[in-house]
Amino acid sequence: MYDVITIGSNTVDVFAKTDSELIEIKTKNSVEELIAYPLGTKILITDLEFKIGGGGTNTGVAFSRLGLKTGYLGKIGKDENGLKIFKLLKEEKVDFLGTLGDISGYSVILDSIEEDRTILHYKGCNNFLTFKEIKLNKLNTKWFYFASMMGQSFETMKKLAEYASKKGIKIAFNPSSYMAKKGFSNLKKILENTSILILNKEEAEYIAGIGEISDLAKRLKLPNMEAIIITNGKKGAYYYNGKKQYHIKPTKKLKVKETTGAGDAFGSAFIATRIMGKSVEDCLKSGVINAESVIQNYGAKEILLTKNNLLKKLKADKRPIKKTKV
Repeated sequence: MYDVITIGSNTVDVFAKTDSELIEIKTKNSVEELIAYPLGTKILITDLEFKIGGGGTNTGVAFSRLGLKTGYLGKIGKDENGLKIFKLLKEEKVDFLGTLGDISGYSVILDSIEEDRTILHYKGCNNFLTFKEIKLNKLNTKWFYFASMMGQSFETMKKLAEYASKKGIKIAFNPSSYMAKKGFSNLKKILENTSILILNKEEAEYIAGIGEISDLAKRLKLPNMEAIIITNGKKGAYYYNGKKQYHIKPTKKLKVKETTGAGDAFGSAFIATRIMGKSVEDCLKSGVINAESVIQNYGAKEILLTKNNLLKKLKADKRPIKKTKV
């Protein structure tokens, strides 16, 4: 019996640091920041790092390090990069429960001079996991953690949501912006079987329309859901259970190196401590602590905390959590 099985993408991530510049484009209603490079010139890369990424493997490693028996369901390419992904899963004690494809996923992360980044992402065989390829007898678990899946794999995720409902498996769903842009109707089968929905404010607005955090949470929470969690960058994270809203703020003046994987670190730590039976307050703190550990380093899996390290930091964390009736 697994504590959790993660379903999502796997990639080899290349972090390319350059002396880029930021420009702003202003419209009537918004301001958009863009990374800018001169046209027709060679751009020198000042630093280059290779890491294993993807929401499925990021969360799988996070859960395993937090002491949970973990499986990963996805499609990995039969190529050199696929071997690297397999090696990582084995080293991190995450069981591979998926199938093989042709070319593995690949991402190029372009760092800006600020704290955020732009990602060029090639999905590869991640998009082609079919339901009939899955060995259902291996999916003996208490929780599914759904990360980003597109194409055929997204349709498979819908069927897995229905399968989970029949088998009494709880679902934590952390959709990407790609998935959120599909809107509520396309996500309905998954949302109707989701216990805890975790997403950022931008993703929430793609699904539920423009609004404040409290309104978005109310619109998104379905009767079957235990809670909605909406993260909002430097403003912190919000938890809503239909009666009360909890708000936690991140550490002030944190030295951020790279934000890739912060959402995966937050979501996995929250669900892990939820499985351990911790309070809402402790789960929120755990999510933020794990995310803050990741963003102070390069790579989505760098400095993901172990169970002992997380619980030690959790005990020492005295930050207040605002609780209000909504």
